[in-house]
Amino acid sequence: MSAIKEYKCPACGGTMEFDSTSQKMKCPYCDTEISVEEYEALNESQTSEDKKSGQTEKSTKESTFVTYICESCGGEITADKTTGATTCPFCGNRVVLKGQFEGGLKPDYVIPFKLDKKAAKAAYQKHLEGKAFVPSVFKEENHIDEIVGIYVPFWLFDMETNALVTYDAERSRVWMSGDVEYTEHEFFKIERGGTMAFEHIPEDGSRKMEDDLMESLEPYDFKDAVPFKDPYLAGYVAERYDVEADECKKRAKKRAKASIKRELRDTVKGYSIVKPVSDNVKIQKASQKYALYPVWILNTTWRDQKYVFAMNGQTGKICGKLPVAKGKLVKLFLEIFVPVAAI
Repeated sequence: MSAIKEYKCPACGGTMEFDSTSQKMKCPYCDTEISVEEYEALNESQTSEDKKSGQTEKSTKESTFVTYICESCGGEITADKTTGATTCPFCGNRVVLKGQFEGGLKPDYVIPFKLDKKAAKAAYQKHLEGKAFVPSVFKEENHIDEIVGIYVPFWLFDMETNALVTYDAERSRVWMSGDVEYTEHEFFKIERGGTMAFEHIPEDGSRKMEDDLMESLEPYDFKDAVPFKDPYLAGYVAERYDVEADECKKRAKKRAKASIKRELRDTVKGYSIVKPVSDNVKIQKASQKYALYPVWILNTTWRDQKYVFAMNGQTGKICGKLPVAKGKLVKLFLEIFVPVAAI
């Protein structure tokens, strides 16, 4: 049975968290800071026979959840079966659930959070600026219910593609001779081929997260990725994958094929009309890694409706659906499109 893992401060015994600013483990009580590597070395030197935590697992036909016992207060923590790090609802301690990221479930890499909760809130407020078709009162009445830092599981794919695409193209020119207008049409058969390599194509491995929302947060810079270690999760929520790699690979292949076809199409220039006739795209090589990427989730409410926004915890890129003021769209239509139609 798995247990809870807490990161105790070596100075005061408080629960440490990973600090995105210093990139170190930090105690919120005494401000002690220590690197992840130093903390792991210190932890390994101590006895492994500390307090033991119980775990019970309950299943239904629809879901499975696990109940853990908090080491700090003795309260019960109930978590979804895919949750790897969470917060005790009684004492607020951030805990990592042992067993969720071990063995075959252990990620290869993690990109630690680079931006904190304050940065996420500021990015959200800036995101609302300059949105012409968002109701004016939305900015005033909308309130943030919750901001949660989550390590989202991603499958990363390296792929090599080879493509051959055929196009029908047309080039036209028009000229006048006296009072007669002449038009010349030239028709071409064009072929383009090439290879393209992709590194670290990310595909969301959690069914809880909307694929389109997670894809909108790209790109992530893999240069900040480090080998996975549990302490990076301290202070955040973390999910392990529940979408298998083979399922995610199908989506990654579609993206890779679309990318190489788009790049080849951009090389066909100087024609008035270009139509793809056939294409043959093959994935020659493919490999995969498992990683956790940082995401801030902002849950907001406006007029009893929920709006979810997400921010890339590494780059600060934010996205989410905003309400649209229909009146502003109608006004724009009346001011621009109706006069143009009349002309």
